[in-house]
Amino acid sequence: MDKREEEQMIRRAFKPKTWNEIKSHDSWSVFKIMSEFVDGFEKLARIGPCVAIFGSARTRSDHPTYRLTEEIAYLLTKKGFGIITGGGPGIMEAGNKGAHFAGGKSVGVNIDLPFEQKPNPFIDPDKYIEYQYFFVRKVMFMRYSQGYIVLPGGFGTMDELFEAITLIQTQKLVRFPIVIVGKKYWEGLFSWIQTTMLEEKNIGREDLEIFTIVDTAEEAVKIIDDFYQKYALKPNF
Repeated sequence: MDKREEEQMIRRAFKPKTWNEIKSHDSWSVFKIMSEFVDGFEKLARIGPCVAIFGSARTRSDHPTYRLTEEIAYLLTKKGFGIITGGGPGIMEAGNKGAHFAGGKSVGVNIDLPFEQKPNPFIDPDKYIEYQYFFVRKVMFMRYSQGYIVLPGGFGTMDELFEAITLIQTQKLVRFPIVIVGKKYWEGLFSWIQTTMLEEKNIGREDLEIFTIVDTAEEAVKIIDDFYQKYALKPNF
């Protein structure tokens, strides 16, 4: 988006509207949001246990992290889990690809964006959903995932990661495992969390136990698998 387009959007946002215009727009938005929730609940309620994989849409297929993600998804699928991603390219594609070639459930929860994030070709056709609203999409991720694998990514990945941490911290979400992969990539952020956020008492030391940081596919999968072994649960029920 160039500066001219951005300025026009700002001006439209501040343009005075009548009460009828506001009411009509908001009412339509409510119905659209409701329809997205209903569609998601109907489709995802049937998929069974899934692990969500978060990460950058910009990661190329020849990048080591792409191949690592594919391996993680493949191994998780062989353990009985489906894989749910944002449905786009990069890390999302790698996650769906691993699930696809392992013969498991491959779910894509895509988002309608101005730059046309296209769905990757490894999503099961009956398990693809496209959303307009980011917050509805995140609800679907959190509600229908029994574990979270977070690969290197940008602002969107950070948003999804901290959403999951916050929901578990505030006991709005069951304490499913959150596994962050790539110590070198994440060390600066989590060093700051420990040395600044914790020291300022903006979080508690127990909050650091909500997530685990690892480097390998085997470590990531083991944490998810051990969680289910501990509670004598079978993911492929």
